[in-house]
Parts: sequence; C-alpha cells; structure tokens
Amino acid sequence: MKEKIIAAFRESAALKERFAKENAAAIEEAARQIAEAFSQGGKLLLFGNGGSATDASHIAAEFVNRFSMERPPLPAIALNTDMAALTAISNDYGFQDIYAKQLKALASEGDIAIAISTSGASANILKAVETAKRKKLKVIAFTGQKGAKLASKADIAFVVPSSETPRIQEVHITLGHVICQMVEEILFHAPRKKR
Repeated sequence: MKEKIIAAFRESAALKERFAKENAAAIEEAARQIAEAFSQGGKLLLFGNGGSATDASHIAAEFVNRFSMERPPLPAIALNTDMAALTAISNDYGFQDIYAKQLKALASEGDIAIAISTSGASANILKAVETAKRKKLKVIAFTGQKGAKLASKADIAFVVPSSETPRIQEVHITLGHVICQMVEEILFHAPRKKR
C-alpha cells in the first residue's frame, strides 16, 4: 500500500509540473486579466459541480479573505454557494439553468467568469459560459483533457492533460492558488515602473 501512496503523490506532482511548464504564460495572462478586472471595479464569478463547486468556493474565499498577504478583500463570488437560488432555479427551470440565471442577475460587462469542469461537458456549465459570453464577460475555463467543448468556448482554457478526475482536480486547486498569488502580487506588490 505504501508504494501506491507514493505513486499517487508522484503522479500528481509530475502532472502539476508538466501543466505548469505548458501553461505558465497563460496563467500569467489570466492573473493579469483578473487583476485588471478588479482594479476597474469588476468581480470574479466562479462555478462548478461537485468537487469543482468546492474548488470554486475555495478560490473565491481566497480572493475575498486573503491568500498570502494582508490586503483589501477582492470581489469574488462562487455561484454554487446560494442554496436557495440553486434549488429554486433547479426546481422552477431545471438544473441546466442554475448558473446561467445567476449570471443574468449578477454579472456585468468587465467581470470575469471562471468555469470549472473536469469533463468540460456539463450542460449547466456550458449554458453558463454561453450566458457569460453574451454578457461580454471574459471566460476562463479549468477542465481536463476531454474538455474540448468547454475549452473551445473560453477566452483562456486550462486543460489538464489527464482523464482522471482526482488528478485533474489536484491541478485545478493548485492553479487557483497560483492565480490568487499572482493577482495579489500584481495588485499589491508589483514593482513601480520608473519614469
């Protein structure tokens, strides 16, 4: 069993390292876009299902509270956290509308949406992304190697090269942490340009 435990950690670490090497420039661009949205009064809207919903909540909390430095709170909302809205929309319209309807109510041009789906094929996520695009939001997708449907609709797509949900989610939460760290550095620790 110890060998399996060590193998799982090695696999996760190797996948994260590969992902970071292949996506460093895109991660920097995503962080810059989010920082710019915050600096111009925009907000971050995140959503996912299951473990991805938990990741959305986790990342939103890092922005609202703090990640690695004392700084002002940043406006991030995980759309999967309002049980009344989720159950009302699901009951009255259908589960596929739970995020799209909230985006119609809460999103404004200049906001950024982060759509998280390991499969990239969840109907409610895809419908929400279509709504976000109609509202002129930039969309960042976190998905896995079978997530072409979601990736094709995003402005920036982070595709983890794995089909194993646990490994994909491990990369996604690390990605969320790194984006938080970079946004903090851009907004609160970026070196001043010389004039």
